[in-house]
Amino acid sequence: MPTRPLRPGDPRRLGDYRLLSLLGEGGMGTVFLGRDPAGRTVAVKAIRPEHADNSEFRARFRSEVARARQVPSFCTAAVLDADPDSDTPYLVVEYVEGPSLQDVVEDRGPMSAGDLHSVAVGVAAALTAIHGAGVIHRDLKPSNVLLSLGLPKVIDFGIARALEATTKHTRPGRWVGTVDYMAPERLDPEVGPVTPAADIFAWGGVIVFAGTGRNPFHGETPVATAAQILTKPPELRGMPESLVGLIGRAFAKDPGDRPAANELLQELLAVNTPPDSPRARPAGGRFDARTLLQQMIDDRPKPPAVNAPVQIDRPRTATRRGHRPPPAAAPRVTRRRLAFAAGALVLASVAAATVAYARTTGEPVAQATEQPQIKVATATTAPSLRGPSFFDPLRGPGRFRESVAASGGCAFRDGRLQARVKGRSTYQCLGPDDSFAGDQSISVHVELASADACAMVWFRYRGSRGYQLTACADQVELEELDGALLTSLGKTSSSPLQPGSPHELAIVISNQHAAVTVDGQNAVQGAVTDPDLTAGRILLGVTNNGAEPTAEVSFTDLDARAG
Repeated sequence: MPTRPLRPGDPRRLGDYRLLSLLGEGGMGTVFLGRDPAGRTVAVKAIRPEHADNSEFRARFRSEVARARQVPSFCTAAVLDADPDSDTPYLVVEYVEGPSLQDVVEDRGPMSAGDLHSVAVGVAAALTAIHGAGVIHRDLKPSNVLLSLGLPKVIDFGIARALEATTKHTRPGRWVGTVDYMAPERLDPEVGPVTPAADIFAWGGVIVFAGTGRNPFHGETPVATAAQILTKPPELRGMPESLVGLIGRAFAKDPGDRPAANELLQELLAVNTPPDSPRARPAGGRFDARTLLQQMIDDRPKPPAVNAPVQIDRPRTATRRGHRPPPAAAPRVTRRRLAFAAGALVLASVAAATVAYARTTGEPVAQATEQPQIKVATATTAPSLRGPSFFDPLRGPGRFRESVAASGGCAFRDGRLQARVKGRSTYQCLGPDDSFAGDQSISVHVELASADACAMVWFRYRGSRGYQLTACADQVELEELDGALLTSLGKTSSSPLQPGSPHELAIVISNQHAAVTVDGQNAVQGAVTDPDLTAGRILLGVTNNGAEPTAEVSFTDLDARAG
């Protein structure tokens, strides 16, 4: 991305970040290329002075930064730091090398049908992740889509709300953002509240610009453009027929008639991508999204059998703490569950879509349907040797689902996954089918409801075998599980978990060695060398370690990374 030298009035440092050059300017501030204390290149957005004077803006800016941190970084520029209380409030994000979609289209002309479809998929995947974290972008436009190595990355998500929502900047006739890509409800509050559907409208505008080089609504002035958005149909001349219908739905005047981000992504994956014309891509181009998309579909992981809720009541040979290991679950694959697993598999393979999508109204993720254009492995196929990285905030059903049995259950309450078990037993939640092997890392926030409750994390888990971490108030232990047999790999009482307080459990597997930390402090280490346990799933659950009739553990923010 081209930069310009710093100007005489530009700052040379913000906080711990040294500013090197100017990347660009926007409605909220100036973006600098900077360097952090460790020497890494970052992008630093300095907020304009007229916004910094507004205390309401600072408060909202702080809130939006906190929400933006929850968006997985596979399809966005990760938020690294921010200081809303500085004399010049600023935001630090990952520096993404590569041109913007705006620059590519202006320099090379409209995209070929194949590349256009790939960009449409990539941006839809990014919106799935952003909306799943409870964030609305509000300023999606071609200059906020960067075409780096890999899928497109969407930047500047959510932060516009901090400016838009302050009373100083919401006078009639004044809008925050680029009018060309604004949904009707952002221009006229009488249309309805601003929801994630506004980003879907903007997605349509971005894809039309990428495919034609022009905006779908265009007036001589911003007010004229706004009038067209509110009253006229979009200009879709020149767009591939394979995308016209879906883009038309994205441009629905009524927000309720637009597809959700995950629905958009699923339908895009079912579209037969048109062949590229001879002008498809210049030689040596940095971005080859269509080839990448096909490669990711070809290399997608195969799902193992879908589990029914697990009730654990078999005796164990080990006597430690008296809780029992999980048995092999009998596969119970219904058409509905297989369709759900297939949809989740495709989302993960195409864009590592790592969050459970939900509308801001709390509507659960829509289940995928089987599509004949995409070959999905059956539920009995052996798992892949590598799974996609994913992040699940565990606020609602997604990769983890609710379940109930006589011995307990797993449900989403108060924005958390709550696992409950009755008696001295163990209950395992219905979890994702993604299979991991090789080096990986797992982290999750847990809270024990009582001293008798223990949090359970299984990894490389297949049927009745795998590794399990048991984290209790008085002890943390890593074990190898083989049916009813448990072998301790290491345990400690030096990192106890305080009931009623949140703690972060982390497991890092590297070179056949697992290291466990609690709140960043070393807890347990052990060898994970069983040749029959080279791949498997990640699951969560609870065990009762005492005499209380029930035990409960809450989970949030599960982050699983391959490699």
